[in-house]
Amino acid sequence: MYLVESKGGAILCMVVALLFLGTWPALLTLLERRGRLPQHTYLDYTLTNLLAALIIALTFGQMGSESPNFLAQLPQENWSSVLFAMAGGVVLSLGNLATQYAWALVGLSVTEVVSSSITVVIGTTLNYYLDDKINKAAVLFPGVGCFLIAVCLGSVVHASNAADNDKKLNGFSNPSSSVSGEAHKNSVGNKDLENGIASVEKAKFGTALFLIELENKRSIKVLGKGAMIGLGITFFSGICFSLFSPAFNLATNDQWHTLKDGVPQPTCPTGTAEVGPCWRAFCAGSAMGSSSWEAKLLDMLLLMQFRHYRL
Repeated sequence: MYLVESKGGAILCMVVALLFLGTWPALLTLLERRGRLPQHTYLDYTLTNLLAALIIALTFGQMGSESPNFLAQLPQENWSSVLFAMAGGVVLSLGNLATQYAWALVGLSVTEVVSSSITVVIGTTLNYYLDDKINKAAVLFPGVGCFLIAVCLGSVVHASNAADNDKKLNGFSNPSSSVSGEAHKNSVGNKDLENGIASVEKAKFGTALFLIELENKRSIKVLGKGAMIGLGITFFSGICFSLFSPAFNLATNDQWHTLKDGVPQPTCPTGTAEVGPCWRAFCAGSAMGSSSWEAKLLDMLLLMQFRHYRL
């Protein structure tokens, strides 16, 4: 089995993971906004995950001879570790599924900030005690406290955004409002080759007309939903994500000594054991750092769908 054994290699893997963590939420959000049901999207997502896991297990998991390979570990009596890993997979799946609804109800950037911060606060604390406090608490927990502040600020931002949207929609539906419908529209080019008309008017981003058009297209209807519903789903996803890392930690390191004597601990192609819980917290928190990349990528994808033409 191929293992990442150096800190440099593990950090490089985390940087690559940072880009991936900032890409897949934007893609799934775009699919929901174009009307694809989250159940269908998640089915595609899980099948792809399963396929990727099999490919990695049968390639990287079979490389080298210094540690037991993937197929060699299958007949071992390590069911306790397998159950911990399965429990981690269950909470991770629940968190991912809940996040799809949170993206629609709360928004991409706010969801990632709040859920990832909860992941860091709870997950880092649990891993700190599971790993016998090998990191300095004076260095670790002030950073965790910053993520806790981010949870509070993200909740305030969501409440502000919800109030702003309600104000826009109330003003748009009020006949006596001075807001003109023309102010909500934006001309896109001289020709629309896809629809076959000379010009097309698109709603400006963030306006009431844009919110109404988006609501009509998307698969998850959000207008009229309470602000606390979205925040509740976001907090639930963050708690699920925070339990995944400790469960996987128990599966690979057996801190509770559930394996029988003589049964080796399961190994996997990862570098987290080398860099310790602090770097695991960085990896979990990298989703929050990638929220700006997610928002930029989503903007690019939305812009591209207005500029494609028929061949």
